Amino acid sequence: MKTSIFCIFLANLFFCLSSDAAFVVTSVKDRPIVQVETKILKDEAPSFLPPGKKWKLVWHDEFNGKEIDKTKWMCRESFWGQDFPAFAHNFEGVEMTGKTVRLHLLRKGDDFCSPHLQTGSLTYDIPKDSKGFWPFGKYRKPLFMHKYGYYEIRCKQPKNPGWHSAFWLQAPGVGSTPNPSECGIETDVMENYRQHSHGQIVGGNGWNGYGKDSKWYGHFAWEYETAPDGWCYYGVEWTPNGYTFYANGKKVGEQNSPVSHVSQFILVSTEPRGYRNTQGNDGGLSAGSRKWGRPDPQLFKAVLPDYFEVDFVRVYDEVK
Repeated sequence: MKTSIFCIFLANLFFCLSSDAAFVVTSVKDRPIVQVETKILKDEAPSFLPPGKKWKLVWHDEFNGKEIDKTKWMCRESFWGQDFPAFAHNFEGVEMTGKTVRLHLLRKGDDFCSPHLQTGSLTYDIPKDSKGFWPFGKYRKPLFMHKYGYYEIRCKQPKNPGWHSAFWLQAPGVGSTPNPSECGIETDVMENYRQHSHGQIVGGNGWNGYGKDSKWYGHFAWEYETAPDGWCYYGVEWTPNGYTFYANGKKVGEQNSPVSHVSQFILVSTEPRGYRNTQGNDGGLSAGSRKWGRPDPQLFKAVLPDYFEVDFVRVYDEVK
């Protein structure tokens, strides 16, 4: 019991995207591959799917076009209702190779930014666009939202520290009610911000918004592993009973309470670090404040070009 209470205490120190967070660290080097390698699309890389079930592909992007598919993706450009300098705008930094998409780290003088793709948007991000007491702008119609299923990405991580990549799920009103099952949670399928400092990837859920009631215990970290060519698979199976997380065919974690029972959108994101650093202010979150932090010093040592490369994002439903 004492050990359990202590672990919960440590985990509550965790705040989203904090490199100083405490995690449950687990070793996966000797774990077997338990997912089933499945060829779904001709001339495309296979998926690694949870075993013992039949799966149907319901949404995907193979990133084979000359331009990003704007019917599937929009850019996150604002943060807590204000324009955020670390987010590239209008798909700047998005490179289509014909088979993959590359999300580039961009340097602009002494500032940095990078693309943050999403299929929907967090209501609280949308800047105020009218007079009156409502602090947010017009709700953006989501391009894709889904409930339950298996969510998968195949990707290559950035080479330089100082910025991070992530694959995650979120709901437009996360934290808006006391019951996370009714307003959604944040599901971090993969975050790489401990890759260069600790050789680890992080996953897990957070709920009850991002204030004093925020809950982040249950996040876990595992060793960063890749195929010889650098490609990695990350996925989560989300069911009414909980979440099972996978990396490169191995089970890396499980979290079964609370569970979101509302549709959520997908994010494939990158972000230069430092801009959320308050440095004597609130990081630009107060009404009318434009005081952001400064870039992580490691960014000035980055060898460019550097990018987060994605081969595909796929969503499957279980066929019963």
